[in-house]
Amino acid sequence: MIPMVDLKTQYESLKEDIDASVLDVLANTQFILGPNVQALEAEVAAYLGAPHAVTCASGTDALHLALRAAGIGPGDEVITSAFTFIATAEAIAYVGATPVFVDIDPRSFNLDPDLTEAAITPKTRAIMPVHLFGQPADMPRFSAMCQAHDLLLIEDCAQSFGARIGEQQTGSIGDMGCFSFFPSKNLGCYGDGGLVTARDEAQAALLKNLRNHGSDVRYHHDRIGYNSRLDEMQAAILRVKLRHIDAFNAGRRRAAGDYRQALKDVPDLHIPHEDGIGEHVYHQYTLLSPRRDDIMKALQAAQIACAIYYPIPLHQQKAFTDWAEPVTLPHTEAVAAQCLSLPMYPELPEEAIAQIADVIRTSLR
Repeated sequence: MIPMVDLKTQYESLKEDIDASVLDVLANTQFILGPNVQALEAEVAAYLGAPHAVTCASGTDALHLALRAAGIGPGDEVITSAFTFIATAEAIAYVGATPVFVDIDPRSFNLDPDLTEAAITPKTRAIMPVHLFGQPADMPRFSAMCQAHDLLLIEDCAQSFGARIGEQQTGSIGDMGCFSFFPSKNLGCYGDGGLVTARDEAQAALLKNLRNHGSDVRYHHDRIGYNSRLDEMQAAILRVKLRHIDAFNAGRRRAAGDYRQALKDVPDLHIPHEDGIGEHVYHQYTLLSPRRDDIMKALQAAQIACAIYYPIPLHQQKAFTDWAEPVTLPHTEAVAAQCLSLPMYPELPEEAIAQIADVIRTSLR
């Protein structure tokens, strides 16, 4: 069987360093907000070129804490994509704000800048573009837009760790960037984990306060906060893996290139598009086909994993009936009806990609 992601192979390649880092945490017995958390925050900030980085318990918490730290709440609108995981808009609802769903570019799958600007109202407080599947959104446009309209720019970088636009990393361009360290992510730990980057020192301090029960000094609580602290062992694991993130992403781009060559002439198939705005790091390799179900059945019969990210866009989810105005998003809906993600991880063998391509080609004859 060919899996969607192979975490075991990656662990085995780093086993000596990862095991040593975990054993060191166990030996030191400092498990909460310890030296590895502090070191990871400094190392990630340096890697991303961000002034501040604050860890938290998950990518969802990263989005939630960023919105809280930004002061966004009831009566405010945040423009975002409906073609993403629910956490993006869920976090907006957590703070009592209204998610405003805008259609995507059907080639990049990212938020359409022109439609985004048209959706700005006096209630708009922030724009939250998603760097979906590892493809950077059009941050130059969104940055200029936010400056012109005096809006906050909060990046959802859950799938884009290490993606660049020129010399800038995603997560270092907006006011804040929100990352997930879920195990399957480009930089993933062995549980849940997240991180927020911030330009502003005061916002970074507020993020640290919010993640720790609203407390800077033990048993002194300045506000109602949360228990959202990254585990020290997860931080130690992430520090090991951070040293290899460029190699991991190069492996993903190599696999994407192999897919591109193997699938370029297959009819009824649209392979991922790189729009030239930034460097795609392929958290997912997602193609489009009007015959998606035929491809899925053939892959499953051949014991090749595949998945649909995402079958029901957020504007059509029951959960958002009370949180967002009804809209029709034709590109989002068309992409959701045809998208299919193939196995993608840095160590994916070329021969496995050839096998996957052969099954797809046969299924479409």
